[in-house]
Amino acid sequence: MKNADEIIVKLKDRRQLVAKLIGSDESTDIALLQVEENDLPIVKKGSSEQLQVGEWVLAIGTPFGFEQSVTAGIVSAKGRSLPGGNYVPFIQTDVAINPGNSGGPLFNMDGEVVGINSQNYSQSGGYMGLSFAIPMDVAMNVVNQIKTKGSVSRGWLGVQIQDITRELAESFGMDRPYGALVARVIEESPAEKAGLQIGDVIVEFDGHDIETSGELPPVVGVTTIDEKVKVKSLEMGPEKQLK
Repeated sequence: MKNADEIIVKLKDRRQLVAKLIGSDESTDIALLQVEENDLPIVKKGSSEQLQVGEWVLAIGTPFGFEQSVTAGIVSAKGRSLPGGNYVPFIQTDVAINPGNSGGPLFNMDGEVVGINSQNYSQSGGYMGLSFAIPMDVAMNVVNQIKTKGSVSRGWLGVQIQDITRELAESFGMDRPYGALVARVIEESPAEKAGLQIGDVIVEFDGHDIETSGELPPVVGVTTIDEKVKVKSLEMGPEKQLK
């Protein structure tokens, strides 16, 4: 979109408006557009944080050029991490998402937008029951940063992490696999300054429990730069708390 010569917003009543690009964020694939017009239809924003697994949701989009197409399904999971999507804790659903659905709203049963449909996971390119949406809370955080600062900034911890396997959990004396194993600590990073070391297992970040390594980057990313947070880790067994 950033290289587009012209951006057109098409409304349901067939009005077509020229839009101005205010800013965009490549990591979440979100852009903020501005149009000048009266009587614009609006949607009610919901909270993706309140969304429950098993809850029914609806998606509206233009799959294969068929405008205003609606598909329904349930929320399969929250906080999914996908390759290349480290900063987005995706909402996974079984709503049919096909080419043309991307960027469309994901509604809950109260008619509130709880996500922005992003992509499906498929070996064939077609719908296979695995669809992913950007949580509305994440999207609005990006929008508000673009509005106020013109760009998006994210927190940074400075570690490379990996999942805890059953074998690693046993060797660390853990009762089960959970947390994010620190495989590398970058020099002069916040992690090094806080005392994190290779072999630490991060189990909590700023009050958020970390069950898998994929859950850590989105939580770190939404942290305000220069903000001090508490990190709880297991150091080869004993638990310690860092700040």
